[in-house]
Amino acid sequence: MTFSHPCIVFAAGTYYGNEPSADELPENAFVIAADGGLDHVDKAGIRPDLVIGDFDSANTKVPQGVETIALPPEHDDPDMLSALKVGWAKGFRDFRIYGGLGGRLDHTIANIQMLALLAHNGGIGLLYGKHSVVTAICNGSVHFPSAALRTGTHDRTGIQTHRDTRDTPQPGDNSDGGTYANHCDSAGADTDTADRMVSVFSHADISRGVTETGLKYELKNGAMHSDTVLGVSNELLDGRPASISVSDGTLIVTFPRKVALPTFTTNVKAAQTLGPLASQVSALLNTSR
Repeated sequence: MTFSHPCIVFAAGTYYGNEPSADELPENAFVIAADGGLDHVDKAGIRPDLVIGDFDSANTKVPQGVETIALPPEHDDPDMLSALKVGWAKGFRDFRIYGGLGGRLDHTIANIQMLALLAHNGGIGLLYGKHSVVTAICNGSVHFPSAALRTGTHDRTGIQTHRDTRDTPQPGDNSDGGTYANHCDSAGADTDTADRMVSVFSHADISRGVTETGLKYELKNGAMHSDTVLGVSNELLDGRPASISVSDGTLIVTFPRKVALPTFTTNVKAAQTLGPLASQVSALLNTSR
């Protein structure tokens, strides 16, 4: 089967002018505006399919007829996590997030943690910055094609046009999924070092069975620790396929926005849910007045 229904989330963070416009989105993409992300989609002429948030940062009115989920001012989950939970509940497993890097540092860290959450539950997420893309893999692999540095034309959407789901749930299908591959459009490249830079970090205390092949510096069946810097500033090589994999653990991977987007595989079975929406402050927390 093919999967061509990505979930695109627009957040309230920094935008760089290289995000997709309305006519660059796939016809069947599902668009969520998370709170202040509503201002961006309005400016870009994009009509969201759903708007969610406590609306403490949005200045734009929700378009008439658009599904809206209003969250209370005090709740545990960030608006971004609420958006991912709703998208997941609707059957989506691929998430493209804009406006989630830059701006507040704490929000950037939180959004990277959410990439790990998606990976832990059998999904995949991409956070788009100005020059880089951030993703996470758990008990799986990310593969760059041999022509990653040369193939294709610049695609600002970064959205896959084909996906072999291998039993991955379709939108509206809440069944469990299995191993999948995610085939994305390429995004052009030049040969500057910055445009071939790949970095790998352990999000788990220890990630075991880490293997990096086809990059300038290779690693075979190694271990990465969350408090040890080992995988920064590696490089894709022209004409060589590259792969980063982990057998037990979670890796955060950054790669240039200008290269052909990779394919992903995971052995993690897709979860039914990312959990319920948090409608109030946890009873474990005491609110100070």
